Amino acid sequence: MARTNGGIIGKTNKTSFGKCTVTSFTSSCSVTTQPGTRVVQTLVVAGGGGGGGEGPNFYGGGGGGAGGYRELEIPVSGNTTYCATVGGGGTAGPTSNPGTGGTGSNSVFETVTSAGGGGGGGTNPGGPVYNTVATSGGSGGGGSGGNAPNAPLLVGASGNTPPVSPPQGNDGGDGAQSTNQSGGGGGGASAVGNDATNTAGGAGGAGTASSITGSSTTYAGGGGGGINSVPPSPGTPGAGGSGGGGAGGNNSAGTAGTSNTGGGGGGGSPGGSGSPARAGGAGGSGIVVVKELSKASGVWSLQSQLAAKQQGTWPEFGYNLDYLVVAGGGGGGTDGGGGGGAGGYRASGYGPSPLQANNIFISAGDHTITIGAGGAGAGGPSSPAGDYGANGNDSSFDSITSTGGGGGARQTEQGLPGGSGGGGGGNSGGPGCRAGGSGNAGGFSPPEGNDGGDGFGGPPNYGAGGGGGAGGAGTNGTGPAGGPGGSTVPNAITGCATNYAGGGTGAIFNAGPGTSGGANTGTGGDGGSPNPANAGSGGSGIVVIRGPSAATFAVSPCTNTSTTTPGGCKVATFTVTGTLTVS
Repeated sequence: MARTNGGIIGKTNKTSFGKCTVTSFTSSCSVTTQPGTRVVQTLVVAGGGGGGGEGPNFYGGGGGGAGGYRELEIPVSGNTTYCATVGGGGTAGPTSNPGTGGTGSNSVFETVTSAGGGGGGGTNPGGPVYNTVATSGGSGGGGSGGNAPNAPLLVGASGNTPPVSPPQGNDGGDGAQSTNQSGGGGGGASAVGNDATNTAGGAGGAGTASSITGSSTTYAGGGGGGINSVPPSPGTPGAGGSGGGGAGGNNSAGTAGTSNTGGGGGGGSPGGSGSPARAGGAGGSGIVVVKELSKASGVWSLQSQLAAKQQGTWPEFGYNLDYLVVAGGGGGGTDGGGGGGAGGYRASGYGPSPLQANNIFISAGDHTITIGAGGAGAGGPSSPAGDYGANGNDSSFDSITSTGGGGGARQTEQGLPGGSGGGGGGNSGGPGCRAGGSGNAGGFSPPEGNDGGDGFGGPPNYGAGGGGGAGGAGTNGTGPAGGPGGSTVPNAITGCATNYAGGGTGAIFNAGPGTSGGANTGTGGDGGSPNPANAGSGGSGIVVIRGPSAATFAVSPCTNTSTTTPGGCKVATFTVTGTLTVS
């Protein structure tokens, strides 16, 4: 029979164009996939088990097992909502019967389930059997220390329970029948928990590193065993395993596992005769990370490629790039004028976290970069009518546009809206105030800027409002003084922290000319007074693009620059309008 794939036979390959979008879940939530996504890589780490608790005068508790660790590729559908469940850490083992730490809760994404870590063994202070057993899980809990008659109760519990392939974890270590009666370490994602010795609690098993988020992070370390360290036989508690495992106690409670790593909690330790009871450490909560892949592995006919492209699932060559896009600042007003608003500030990283948006996927090829000029200050040859400062001009890169800053008002008038709003003018005509212009004119989230400050309508100086800035609103004017502009924000995308997008200062009557904003900072110009004294012009904008070491950047014209950081990342800085070529 005729074949629609050009005669190629073999397994069915699946294309996916997810743009390598990464979503991290630290609590249970949902994600909607990109329209072209057909395959995701997912990391699913369950909650770690709690360390074992110890009653007064008793033994070292076992470390909690790490939460199960699984990292797999699975098929999905595009533009579809999927739920992620993030498991909580197991409860700390109590000082009463039974002292075993709590089992962590499972984490789940679609068909992938990781099992909660097992609890570390503890004690039963009421006897007649004084040990409680560790429990199994993604990784098993470590056994508690004890006396020889209780040896069967001191063993570490099994990991990779229920069994999956590749294994999701390892067994816990055994507790010791020794002078210090030390607890064993909880199992970790890549190693078993260590057995306790006469002088030391067992260290937690090591976790496993993943770079799914773009940086290497270690998850799912086992908790360390506690030690009943009694002079003249001092000892050392077990260290927590790499990947968030909590350390065992030494005459102290166990340390909790680190949140969102799935680390096991450390075992508790009473510290000898007459000492108080000590609880274990709670297990760390889990995490789920989903990376939507761009891939088209295998052999494809032209017909299959065409069909995939028409469906939007054939991957494009490109990179996820970080950006800083700052528009031109607004010019200041005159005749008791308000400060100009800062140009809109939009960034995907390297600045204040509340203002960080997601990076964007950029395909190979040429991309236009537009740098917005600053708005002219009022009072000069190019001053706009009415002694207002002019709005700054927009800056843009691909789908990201930042709005020019709003111009500062003349006396008795309101500031203009923009990326950040211009300040309101001072009011010499009587009491009352003149409002600053509104910011975030583009309606973006996170916001690109803030409102301008209000002008003041009273003596002696009828202060105008400051322009809004990326870091805050402009300050209202007062009788004695004009309002300062809203604050700048720092951004280190170039490798060196630089401040951008501050608002201009409002003028007072008879203050003289205003100062202009700095070039390529997007800062608003200061207000001026009296008319026709020049107000300050807004500073021009800037665009900076940062990509991985695998990317190649070329820029034009040569006024713009392309550099490489010490870590190999590529950085393109545009101070004038031009073209970025990505390959």
